[in-house]
Amino acid sequence: MRRLKALFGAVLLCGTLSACGLEVNTALPYKIEPGSIQPIESLKGVTVTVGSKDFTENIILGYMAEMALSAAGADVVDLTDIKGSNSSRQALLAGQTDVTWEYTGTGWINYQGNELPVPGGEQAQYEATKAADEAKFGVTWLNYSPLNDQYAFAVTEAYGAANNLKTTSDLAAFLKRKPDQNVFCLETEFTSRQDGFPAAVRAYGFQNPVIKNFGIGTIYSAVASGTCPIGEIFTTDGRIAGLNLRVLEDDKKAFPQYNAVPTLRTEFLKQHPEIRGPLEAVAAALDNKQMIELCKQVDVDGRDQGEVAYEWMKKKGFIS
Repeated sequence: MRRLKALFGAVLLCGTLSACGLEVNTALPYKIEPGSIQPIESLKGVTVTVGSKDFTENIILGYMAEMALSAAGADVVDLTDIKGSNSSRQALLAGQTDVTWEYTGTGWINYQGNELPVPGGEQAQYEATKAADEAKFGVTWLNYSPLNDQYAFAVTEAYGAANNLKTTSDLAAFLKRKPDQNVFCLETEFTSRQDGFPAAVRAYGFQNPVIKNFGIGTIYSAVASGTCPIGEIFTTDGRIAGLNLRVLEDDKKAFPQYNAVPTLRTEFLKQHPEIRGPLEAVAAALDNKQMIELCKQVDVDGRDQGEVAYEWMKKKGFIS
């Protein structure tokens, strides 16, 4: 059994892990045995630190990467649940993490500073992000996953049916007629990031919206309970089905493609190129339908992210 070393609640500003008072050699309670991912001799004893952002899907992806690399023989350190995209990104650039799952749209808009998505769909967005990030920041993007976790707005099914809302253009027209309903529940980061609410305002012309900031985990229940008529959501989130929400189509393509991709510093990947295979195998096996179900198990059914990831990895045969 490979031992996964856990570091929970890391404070990146500490400078060193020991300065944070973190326990670095606690094994996660999962027995990781090789399945279709077999031990790779050159990865034996190599320490790989896996990070993630602080929302359910990305934490699940982080655990999947840890289990894949553990099965391949690496000594894996867990640094999942880093607060915020920028902190997760800085951890990778600074060498505090070696692997983290990113999203093509986030890389293009937030990290490269572009205001508009790349036209042409998933492949075009991926190629542009990949080339720019390696050239500018020395970060390699492995093959992208079919999993495409885009932003969207949602309302309750009853509210959407009553007001004939199917697209975000429908919503914009409705709010012009009913300005008292112009209230959005948004996560703080989404309010300001260029691929978030500002992109929607540019595309759809929302005027004078009232914004209520919530943690991303509470927006779904806030919309379901009527605290806000409209909320920001991720299109792969399991609470959409669990809370009977209606996702409004982004018909003007305001939001970029957000295919999930394992990313590594190029220098680290050159030192350990065999890391690519296990991570790309997991990426290729994922899609939106599966992730909605996995996220539902966590966010609606109350299960642990690591347990959900472990069962999926075993079901797919990657580990045994």
